[in-house]
Amino acid sequence: MTMTHAVPPTIAENLAAVRERIAGAARRAGRSPEEVTLIAVSKTKPARAVLEAFRAGQEIFGENRVQEALAKMAETGPGPDWHLIGHLQTNKAKQVPGNFAAVHSVDSERVAAALSKHAEAAGHPLDVYLQLNLDREATKAGVTGEEPLRRLAEFTAASSPRLVLKGLMAIPAPSLDEGETRRLYARIRDMLAALKAEFSLGESFRELSFGMSHDFEWAIEEGATLVRVGSAIFGARP
Repeated sequence: MTMTHAVPPTIAENLAAVRERIAGAARRAGRSPEEVTLIAVSKTKPARAVLEAFRAGQEIFGENRVQEALAKMAETGPGPDWHLIGHLQTNKAKQVPGNFAAVHSVDSERVAAALSKHAEAAGHPLDVYLQLNLDREATKAGVTGEEPLRRLAEFTAASSPRLVLKGLMAIPAPSLDEGETRRLYARIRDMLAALKAEFSLGESFRELSFGMSHDFEWAIEEGATLVRVGSAIFGARP
């Protein structure tokens, strides 16, 4: 008897399935699917996977490391937009403006100051998000409470007109269950609203970057405007 093996779905098929789930979650929350931006997290994946996703209509890709991303940019050429979603070392900040459209992981005044300096020197605007670590997970960066978030928001907003403060980002601990994850996302949503009410941070400060492959539907239902999805699109990482 001949053995047959199921053919794994293509990246284009995975993208279509993720987009359908995004639309469903948005509708359940009474939102338009157009309110949610998908970031395809391509870290550790080859440039050919990025190009396959790009040809299927995906425009924004998320990378954790500057050097890995720059190598892929050289291979893929112009077209994709790149967001840095991993921790940024200040000695790599010079390479960010002009190569990345956004940084989701501003977690200290030191990082904000470095990005401000190099964005000014390069003459390129840069969207930035402030990273939270409210569950104080030791392996993740991010500010851990409301007062340090206020200070970082004030500093970043005043540092340079080249830095456009867009919103907040978080990576919850994977051990959290659905209820805990939703409560965390709701708290971050409330923190963004409180900051907008307290400071003049500009009309662009309205974005919530949270939700990954295992929880992006919960995130959308709790207000996410950007979701960062990797394995559900590209398959499991090695």
